[in-house]
Amino acid sequence: MTKIFKSDDEENNLEINIEKLSSRRTFLKFSSAAALTAVAFGALNPESLSAKTAFLGLPIDDDKSGVVDVGKGDIGVLNFVYANEQLEAAFYTQVIATPYSAMNSAERAILTDIRDNEVAHREFFRAQLGKKAIPNLQVNFTSVNFNSRESVLQTAMMFEDNGTAALNGGGQLLKNPLFLLIAGKLVSVEARHAATLRDLLRPMSAFFSGDDITDPATGLDPARTPAQALAVIKPYVVTPVSIARLPQPKA
Repeated sequence: MTKIFKSDDEENNLEINIEKLSSRRTFLKFSSAAALTAVAFGALNPESLSAKTAFLGLPIDDDKSGVVDVGKGDIGVLNFVYANEQLEAAFYTQVIATPYSAMNSAERAILTDIRDNEVAHREFFRAQLGKKAIPNLQVNFTSVNFNSRESVLQTAMMFEDNGTAALNGGGQLLKNPLFLLIAGKLVSVEARHAATLRDLLRPMSAFFSGDDITDPATGLDPARTPAQALAVIKPYVVTPVSIARLPQPKA
């Protein structure tokens, strides 16, 4: 492991394997290992997940069931990203475990690939943050009808749009340029997910990069602060999450 960030604030010291960040294949390398981990703990077993309540990764310890503080500085920002990745990984794992009745083979292949990406992202952050990682969060998907194509794809699009905007907004909060590199690699993948899901909802249309999500004047995706992004996913996260110590966006 190579130390890439060192400051007087010990909480922000983190070891990252630089070689694993050298190409776009970083997250793909984690996919098979992450999937094996998920299988080992029953995460891909339909009976281990409920449409009502699911755990993101391994079960939460009883003494960690209170408010989860993501931390401060760069570590806090990365932990907030990790929280989003936990949510997305749990959602797509549920989607594939209990596929909607109209899911065809092409859609299943696409959603499986997205699931594998999100599981790989989650496992990457869990491994790299190590002891500085927040615990596993509990989620609730009762508002999602997993037997409805429209409900599943609309929810997936919302998660991906929000995740992309959160990374766009969170980038300015990072001090270390190599952490920004991680965020840049990740946001490119999340945006591809968002575009793909939008195309599934309205194929052969401009919705893949619609005016509702891409500013027609600038051609850019929106940016959301952590507070704005958390407000979007809060209905799906049972575990209370505090971002009070995160850096404040510039005015």
